[in-house]
Amino acid sequence: MSSPGGPAAGAPAPSARAPAPGGRAASAPLLGHDEEPTLFELSVPGRRSASFRTTGVPEWSAEELVPAEELRPEPPALAEVSERDLVAHLTRLSHRQYSVDLGAYPLGSCTMKYNPKLCDEAAALPGFTNVHPATPASHAQGWLALLWSLADALCRVTGMDAATLQPPAGAAGELTGLLIMRAWHRSQGRSPGKILIPDSAHGTNPASVSLAGYETVSVPSDERGLVSPEAVRRHLSPDVAGIMLTNPNTLGLFEEHIAEVAGLVHDAGGLLYYDGANLNAIMGVTKPAAMGFDIVHLNLHKTFAVPHGGGGPGAGPVAVTARLAEFLPGPVVARADDGTFYWDGPARSIGRTHGWHGNALALVRAWAYILSNGSDGLRRVSEVAVLNANWLLARLRGTYTVPFDRRAMHEVVVSTKDAPGAAGALRALDVGKRLLDKGFHAPTIYFPLVVPEALMIEPTETESPQTVAALADALVEIAREGPEVAAGAPHATPVGRADEARAARRLVLTWDAVGPA
Repeated sequence: MSSPGGPAAGAPAPSARAPAPGGRAASAPLLGHDEEPTLFELSVPGRRSASFRTTGVPEWSAEELVPAEELRPEPPALAEVSERDLVAHLTRLSHRQYSVDLGAYPLGSCTMKYNPKLCDEAAALPGFTNVHPATPASHAQGWLALLWSLADALCRVTGMDAATLQPPAGAAGELTGLLIMRAWHRSQGRSPGKILIPDSAHGTNPASVSLAGYETVSVPSDERGLVSPEAVRRHLSPDVAGIMLTNPNTLGLFEEHIAEVAGLVHDAGGLLYYDGANLNAIMGVTKPAAMGFDIVHLNLHKTFAVPHGGGGPGAGPVAVTARLAEFLPGPVVARADDGTFYWDGPARSIGRTHGWHGNALALVRAWAYILSNGSDGLRRVSEVAVLNANWLLARLRGTYTVPFDRRAMHEVVVSTKDAPGAAGALRALDVGKRLLDKGFHAPTIYFPLVVPEALMIEPTETESPQTVAALADALVEIAREGPEVAAGAPHATPVGRADEARAARRLVLTWDAVGPA
């Protein structure tokens, strides 16, 4: 392989730069420059990123390979760059990104944990990667054994009786659980149309409720940040199909009245759905089944350290009690009396919720994580996550406002509003941006919605005491610096503060779509 173009195949000298499409000249692709050129700005006509000289394959024209009616009037405007420029461009961009491998990523509720490389190595084993999803069960016994064992482990963690691994993310798990709830009610000759959701719930909850064809009924939190039995009782009716809760809740607080709430909902003919977003706080300590839940979704890309966000895909398995097992999406893995595994279809399945068998290599990572920790290790995960969060809360108390000043679970919610240790009126947005200058990713801000100017911080168990201390120091320093410094942040990042409101209102989807506001 060689890169044609002679000396110009590397980083272009200023005199060699040709105008890019659209008339803009390419800017110098040098480290240290704030403005990184696009590939189109690096483009030079005729330049290629690879040239194979001895393939023996004849050159074919588009007209010979593609039917005339399928040809575009003009070829697509693609960037023409050398391999050297392409790799350098992508590497420079990657150096500007923050990730869980670089440092603390304390996004509350998102649970952005470090992903152990052991799990990646397990998912890269040829025995897993080289198997086609359509392989007959008799030729994929290893895969089926893993999936069966993972489903069994997730049932043990949650106290449920059966599970599906199909849903590819938490929100997909929510929809799957709600569809199971609907199918069960219909089997009982009922068609209730409402779902109760706390006012502090994750934003995906009401979205999933609407997508499933239900109406959302918001249940207000009490003065302690909890869902009270009295509030639930006021909203119950024959038209309520169930309630969606996470425990600990989105304020990082344990719902102390959950057993009473469960009894009220069940007595009214409803079901309890457990949003597994915060399972990281209770593994090995208690189980959703012990609280009275009927349906659980689990975010494997949160609790079980599968790559998250842009590093996805995720996985959102759903586990249910025995009376709901026949409604699970199929097929599911079953084990025969002789120890072999086969695909089985639940008797009254709601149907597939994802192609094939879910995000399979994400499931391998989760299973490797469970095996490497063991049952005692999973409990330790939750214990350390809760310890880190409470240590952080103790450090921030007196500097930031603590709206519900009780023992936290895995995450901490504080507010910049009337912050007692701040040198002026701070905004949550400014604190988050300033934290980028301190070497940390910003926490979740303005959520949950019941707390004004909220900072939602989750250190997780993967951060050392030294890192949590440094995060606390940074947050205290930002408050003491005052709002003038934070208002212009970030100051030390390759890109300054973006106009996020404008970006949300006016999407720029292609490199050349920039125009007047």
